[in-house]
Amino acid sequence: MGRGDLNVLVVDDDFRVANLHAGIVSALPGFTVGATVHTLAAARAAMAEAVFDLALVDVYLPDGSGVELVREMRFDAMMLTAATESETVRAALAAGALGYLVKPFDHATLAARLAGYARFRRLLAEAEVSAAEVDAALAALRPPVTPAGPAAQSAAMAQSPTKDLVLQAIQGSREPMSAAQVSAAIGISRATAQRYLAALVGAGSLRMQLRYGSTGRPEQEYSAAGPAR
Repeated sequence: MGRGDLNVLVVDDDFRVANLHAGIVSALPGFTVGATVHTLAAARAAMAEAVFDLALVDVYLPDGSGVELVREMRFDAMMLTAATESETVRAALAAGALGYLVKPFDHATLAARLAGYARFRRLLAEAEVSAAEVDAALAALRPPVTPAGPAAQSAAMAQSPTKDLVLQAIQGSREPMSAAQVSAAIGISRATAQRYLAALVGAGSLRMQLRYGSTGRPEQEYSAAGPAR
């Protein structure tokens, strides 16, 4: 850890994704990863033991919501999550999150947000700042990006280790699986599983059909794309 480095806490329920994000942080000059954790309890324990400058937090955690964790923090946070509900986005921003990145995103997008955050910190390093510096600091948190077309979105999905795990779970199953079954099989939240399943169906890698029970609403189930078995 270099002197003056920004110390980052990474919080994600999927340890592969957490490690991926931690690797991006570690590769950037001026940043260091202080802890990588996968639950609210572990995040709170880490916060009690060390001082952090920034947290990268998933919304969906096994023991609660990352939004609640951000609300408890006395340091900066960004949400990195598959949650796209408007209410969740508003709640995260109201809790104090400085940024909200929706998974899957490419590595360069996260790196750009982190570089912008470093500039934000530099611009607000003095005891008092000018109106122009305030505007520049806030703008730094939203670096300009080129809208991602289908090819870029596919590339971001292709880079995701979670996508690979979801696809492997479906391909390795003799029977179609629901989002809840995929979630339990690979240790991610159901909402995260649903997002990746939907993306894989859209890409043509999986098929979705409805499973009808004796009562209640039908459940979506997924199987590998290809000829019917």
